[in-house]
Amino acid sequence: MARTTPDLGAVKHRQRQTWASGDFAAIATPMTIVGDMLCEAVDLRAGSTVLDVACGSGNATLAAARRFCDVTGVDYVPALLERGRERAAAERLDVRFREGDAEALPCADGEFDVVLSTFGVMFAPDQLRAAAELLRVCAPGGTIGLANWTPEGMVGHIFRTTARYAPPPPGVEPPSVWGTEVGVTTLLGSGIGNLAIKRRHFTFRYLSPEHWLAYFRTHFGPIERAFAGLDRDGQEAFAADLLGVVARFNRANDGTLVAPAEYLEVVATHR
Repeated sequence: MARTTPDLGAVKHRQRQTWASGDFAAIATPMTIVGDMLCEAVDLRAGSTVLDVACGSGNATLAAARRFCDVTGVDYVPALLERGRERAAAERLDVRFREGDAEALPCADGEFDVVLSTFGVMFAPDQLRAAAELLRVCAPGGTIGLANWTPEGMVGHIFRTTARYAPPPPGVEPPSVWGTEVGVTTLLGSGIGNLAIKRRHFTFRYLSPEHWLAYFRTHFGPIERAFAGLDRDGQEAFAADLLGVVARFNRANDGTLVAPAEYLEVVATHR
């Protein structure tokens, strides 16, 4: 059978609407530690020019700014950029937030010493183009640092479960490609020299599995949209399956949720 060629423009439009729904900033804020850990992994130096791609509400952006870097955050959801500006103002950090697409960054060639993305660029539908943009805007000898959910971890399982109830357009590669060593190596290709990859974990901590589900059903666009597209029976089945996923990863025995979620930490040197 012939491979389906997706309309990537339509996919991106749908994605933008999805990420703008709910309140992704509420989901991202508890994950602030990942941005700080990535800044340490790339060994940021004060004064470096840093770009945070698909920055959302600015976790990695602000982490870099706290290290006295010259930082720009780019995202295609204006509401998330505004939340980032609010957070930067509250911390009195001098940060630029710009609206832009990870597949067509509004930046010059080689403009940044360091290019970061935490759970962001991995969702660009045209993965090769997004990877090429990371390389284009990174200076020769500069560093690219990424945090990407792995397909084996809890979030990877959640995405696959969600896809069963709200199937993605045919022909679009799953974001989890970025969460594999082979995928990252293939996407960045000959544009990188040294490459260091580590498997790390972010731990989801909620009052209970049911609290996690209610929180994500309200605030996380992909799950909120998936529920909205189902009838009552479908919603009940989806909820049960999601709770089944988190139950497999939950290491708490006191009724709360303490669930480690694996992600790939990537540090690459641009040739």
